[in-house]
Amino acid sequence: MITETSGDFFETLPVFEHFEGVSDPGNYKPLPDDWVLATADIVDSTLAIKAGRYKAVNMAGVSVISALLNVLDRKNYPFVFGGDGALVALPAFTVPLAREALAAVQSWVADELQLNLRAALVPMRDIRAEGLDVRVARFRVSPDVSYAMFAGGGASWAEAQMKAGAYAIEPAPSGTRPDLTGLSCRWNPIEARNGEIVSIIAVPGPSGAGKEFQTLVGDIIAVTAEQSRGAHPLPAEGPPINLLIKGVDAEARATAPAGKRISRKLAIIGQIILTFLLDRLGLTAGGFDPRRYKIELSQNSDFRKFDDGLKMTIDIDGQRSHRIEMLLENAAKAGIVQYGLHRQDAALITCFVPTPRAHDHIHFIDGAMGGYAMAASNLKAKMT
Repeated sequence: MITETSGDFFETLPVFEHFEGVSDPGNYKPLPDDWVLATADIVDSTLAIKAGRYKAVNMAGVSVISALLNVLDRKNYPFVFGGDGALVALPAFTVPLAREALAAVQSWVADELQLNLRAALVPMRDIRAEGLDVRVARFRVSPDVSYAMFAGGGASWAEAQMKAGAYAIEPAPSGTRPDLTGLSCRWNPIEARNGEIVSIIAVPGPSGAGKEFQTLVGDIIAVTAEQSRGAHPLPAEGPPINLLIKGVDAEARATAPAGKRISRKLAIIGQIILTFLLDRLGLTAGGFDPRRYKIELSQNSDFRKFDDGLKMTIDIDGQRSHRIEMLLENAAKAGIVQYGLHRQDAALITCFVPTPRAHDHIHFIDGAMGGYAMAASNLKAKMT
């Protein structure tokens, strides 16, 4: 018999397929009491982004998800990518392996990316003792991929505790490498087609996540729905295939030790060239169809989510962008919402592709010039 505590919690959740469902409390189910939240983020990510290191910051955030899912045999646990960090909900029996993976990925981020990643494991029982909750919904973006949506305030509390130094995971010794198989960063930034790429974070204001906040979320989604494909920042046919040297280097650092890095880079470059030729010629090889893969990449992307608030990185025209900002500003004056946004001219893709022949590869979208981290900084500035 499958139970919530057996680790199959996420797979047993009902699925909704229209993003408007993120504002429906009926789509969410509480995490089991014996679960934990693995949470991590980059210290001083805003400074790193201002120094032009936004790609490294994104890579570090996705590495947390990659390391945990790999060490746990890619079990379908709920997770969310936050731009400069990530959150993964896990059953208690995974804690020893999760602790090792988080410690290893902290070491790898320091060694290879020269960034400081902090991490924590926060028990659900402690979150509920604070009068908060973590409720999870399952949003299906394609026939093969569903993303977790989080509500209840508990995830935000866990992140705040981590930043205060509670529940901290100590990094492993320098040189320790996590299993980052599938972590990939091969795509060039995707330029806006509708006007601009806008990263938005909207969280409940002093009045809380009540019906007024839910209505606001629905109103914002309705504006984006007027734009082609819901303001999706990737074209329906997927992004163009190009050789990105920085991406090759980052992927090689993730998937090979120093002594094998040159051969790994050559292998990655060879894969990109082969994929480019197959795409141009309309051919397949070994069951891999690059045109289908690119379409799935677009479908499987997480450009919008709910993580104790609405988060979106969208490609939208100026008129609709202004309408969304006015909705947010008026709601902020009424105490319904607190928000931050950041505009840029392109979106960034970081990928987790355990095998390109499968259809469940997942792709994380952020703004190419700071995205969520800069929107969060904007939000923080408004709150002080």
